[in-house]
Amino acid sequence: MKNPFRPLFRNAHLSTIVSSYWPRQIDELKYPVEAKLFRPEPDVQVLIHRQQPAGEAIGDVILVHGLEGSSDSPYMRSMAQTLLDSGFATHRMNIRTCGGTEFLCNTFYHAGLTTDIFAYLMDLDRRRRTPAWLIGYSLGGNMVLKLAGEMEDDALRVLAGVCAVSAPVDLRACTERLDKRSNWIYQWHFLRSMRRRLKLRRQVLEGTLRDAGEKFKSVYDFDDKITGPAFGFRDAGQYYETQSAVRFTHRIRVPTFVIAAQDDPLIPPQVYDPLSQNPYIDVRLTEHGGHIGFLARNGYRHWVDEAVRDWMLARLAETG
Repeated sequence: MKNPFRPLFRNAHLSTIVSSYWPRQIDELKYPVEAKLFRPEPDVQVLIHRQQPAGEAIGDVILVHGLEGSSDSPYMRSMAQTLLDSGFATHRMNIRTCGGTEFLCNTFYHAGLTTDIFAYLMDLDRRRRTPAWLIGYSLGGNMVLKLAGEMEDDALRVLAGVCAVSAPVDLRACTERLDKRSNWIYQWHFLRSMRRRLKLRRQVLEGTLRDAGEKFKSVYDFDDKITGPAFGFRDAGQYYETQSAVRFTHRIRVPTFVIAAQDDPLIPPQVYDPLSQNPYIDVRLTEHGGHIGFLARNGYRHWVDEAVRDWMLARLAETG
């Protein structure tokens, strides 16, 4: 890698938490934001924030956030700024019900729900703006990797490449990791946000939910009682088994870049072993970095932004 990662922190929790609060700017004067409501299905609308570079775009990039995040998540903003400065058009996509859109669809979301991303990709294709790029963070990383695998050879026509940062490609293994006592702060954070979203959506989802109340002990418990049944899965076990990207990555046929840290508190590094067997997937595991942290000691602070950007530019140079 042209610019190896030199961590600001060697503590994984510091890397993860401090990165979420580190200032990140996006120049909305230079790159005005267009908010678009996109309808992938008759009863579903998702919010996308689009920005164009100063000159003609060298490519279009769809960015997908993580669990309980939004298009305004810090990592989405700094990545968009880096890409816009490099000539890419960016499309920061909110997953269903995220980014203040709880009432714009009649469903919840789940880690393997790729249909909305696919529909927007096809919309770009109709507007002759492909091959495009996909970048996913955490849960969004699982989504974009799964979609690339689902598309197999068909992805070659519409995708230039796929990038995933700190992606929980094995949902069961990562949920078990989240249950560790040392990760209570993340469990609490996710559950608080998920309970809030459930309160807003309960009337719509009532017919598909068990009598679960709102006393959830863990994300697994929430998925077992809410997410799974809401989408027709028998339980959290079936949901995780069928929607984990690791079940699909062997079918990926487009250039793919996966970045994660060995000290990620939420993802055991061995979940990436199967991905390394696919020659189309470049897996980079840094020693430190936490979960979507990667704060650098020197140079540009948000190292992963430039690492992904450099990988994309190298792919463009290879294809002319």
